[in-house]
Amino acid sequence: MDEHSPSLFQDLLLAYSQQTDPDDRHRTEKLLWEEFGAEYAVFVLDMSGFSLLSRKYGIVHYLSMVRRMQLTAAPVVKSHGGRVVKFEADNCFAVFPEPHSAIRAAIAMQLAFDAANLLTPDELDIRISCGIDFGRILIVGQQDCFGDAVNRACKMGEDIGNAGEILVTQEAMKRIPPEAGVKSREITLSLAGLTIPISVIEYRGE
Repeated sequence: MDEHSPSLFQDLLLAYSQQTDPDDRHRTEKLLWEEFGAEYAVFVLDMSGFSLLSRKYGIVHYLSMVRRMQLTAAPVVKSHGGRVVKFEADNCFAVFPEPHSAIRAAIAMQLAFDAANLLTPDELDIRISCGIDFGRILIVGQQDCFGDAVNRACKMGEDIGNAGEILVTQEAMKRIPPEAGVKSREITLSLAGLTIPISVIEYRGE
């Protein structure tokens, strides 16, 4: 079986929910992780200003910006060795083999939108925040992904990060070699009920 079998994923989830024997549940859970589990750097992009722009200019205006975001984000993800798992509302969910590629993709996207914004009126400017984590997750082809790393990347990208920010967990940062030259500053945030250090990537010149 492969990760592109969403029907198998759903069948195994249903089987797990219907089993009463703990050993059977354990075997089903183990099978789910064997078939769909993998270690990835998880990248979540969120567009800033949804509520304000939608109220001021209408949903069609904002959806047109979402489409432009998708057309910019997808090739950047691919060019840095990652793949888009899904676009959902004004979010992009992607996975990369390792965190450094995810960070380089995030920087490339921020700079690409900065450049594009020079050519558009303010109401069409696209600003994004990005969250990146690393860990073992369940990934279902081009449909969805689940796990602690996904949850943390979502929290940072959607709820905590401000426009222009790239937030990265320490789990991801410690996998980046010093020679990569990634510059960051550390802040402490409350994430998933825990107070943990988060790195804010510094990518803009003086």
